[in-house]
Amino acid sequence: MDLLLLSRLQFAATTIFHFFFVPITIGMVFLVALFETMYVRTGDEHYKRITKFFGHLFLINFAVGVVTGILQEFQFGMNWSEYSSFVGDVFGPSLAVEALLAFYLESTFIGIWIFSWEKINKKLHAMCIWLVSIGTILSAFWILSANSFMQRPVGFKIVENDVIGKKAEMIDFWAIITNSYLWNQFPHVIATSLTIGAFLIAGIACWKISRKHEVTMFRKAFKVSIVAGLIGSVALLWSGHSQMQYLVREYPMKVAAAEALYEDSSDPAPFTVLAKINEKQQSSEPILEVPGLLSFLSYDKFEGSLKGMKTLQAEMDEKYYPVVGEHLNYIPEVTLIFYTFRLMSGVGTLLFILGLIGTYYAFRKNKNESKWFLKVMPWTILFAELAAASGWIMAEMGRQPFIIFGLMPTSVGVSPISANSVLFSLIVFCALYTILGLAQFILFRYMMKKKESTVEEVI
Repeated sequence: MDLLLLSRLQFAATTIFHFFFVPITIGMVFLVALFETMYVRTGDEHYKRITKFFGHLFLINFAVGVVTGILQEFQFGMNWSEYSSFVGDVFGPSLAVEALLAFYLESTFIGIWIFSWEKINKKLHAMCIWLVSIGTILSAFWILSANSFMQRPVGFKIVENDVIGKKAEMIDFWAIITNSYLWNQFPHVIATSLTIGAFLIAGIACWKISRKHEVTMFRKAFKVSIVAGLIGSVALLWSGHSQMQYLVREYPMKVAAAEALYEDSSDPAPFTVLAKINEKQQSSEPILEVPGLLSFLSYDKFEGSLKGMKTLQAEMDEKYYPVVGEHLNYIPEVTLIFYTFRLMSGVGTLLFILGLIGTYYAFRKNKNESKWFLKVMPWTILFAELAAASGWIMAEMGRQPFIIFGLMPTSVGVSPISANSVLFSLIVFCALYTILGLAQFILFRYMMKKKESTVEEVI
């Protein structure tokens, strides 16, 4: 089997699986901190029990996320050693700051929070979980700063090294953390995390309400979380729209692939909902279109055209041939990017609609939620996670054929190891991650099936 393909599959599998837990951690801990703050301010014991119930679920998710995150970082040295050697001086500082600042902040105060219930002042205890929340956001920032360098390399120079030859050396740390790609990506990731965390809590609350488990308490949890989910989904759609316009300006090939535009579009450009795509013949046939919508999404007006992939292929080949020294195919996996973009944006819109409906149910005088809504909400957790994974697939696949955009082709970054060794580690990682995922699911299910949990049973 192909070494490059296997290495990419392993990195994709470990990264996507890890990212299932990241947005839950970021979004859930924010809401747990909010619940505890409401308990401190109101003295309502329900909010204390809500904090402990969802705090327990957060801790389970956090533990699995840490394990998968550690394994994921090993990928750079295992399968991408040439990439690591080339970019280590730039990549390393962001990962080091994430570990020494953000992760230490999280791990220190999460321990204090777990073991100091009833032992320290309520406000100080609530402050601990807020610091954990801040730590998760900082952790996301530093990881994304490293990823943004792969998408838009800045603040570096190429130097010669006696051992490994050419390598990138950081010359401007400020440029790394003010990277325009980072500041378009970071708000979208945080909004995604808040939305997923909120809908996870709202979905569990609906599941508990439908089974008549502590209905009064879980209605309070639902009310707070669905409002947070609505706010998060609005921020999600806004930041996604902003990021798309940034991509239109800076990465038109990624947008063209997401729209299956092989030829230059018309003016105004229609948004293709469904299409019949033939990548071998480099053609696409629209099945369902919305006139002018793509122009509006790209330029905030119903006019303007976009370049097609064939035009962009010629432009990029002329631009990057002097850098990479070979003629590359700059058109990524169109079908995959096309449909992952639609899954991501479609689910985001659905969550916004459900957030509106849920907020209406939460604040209306008749507190009886519709049965269909209680049944639908738990499923939003799965759809939201799939949408988040789709967003990452689109972002990373759209960067191909580069591992560092415009600088280093993906094929150059792979480790000089055997394909069989990568295949073996891929199988082991997939088996291990499946076990971890099942363990989390079983623990979540065990907690959720309890009809009533005392404070002492939870944490």
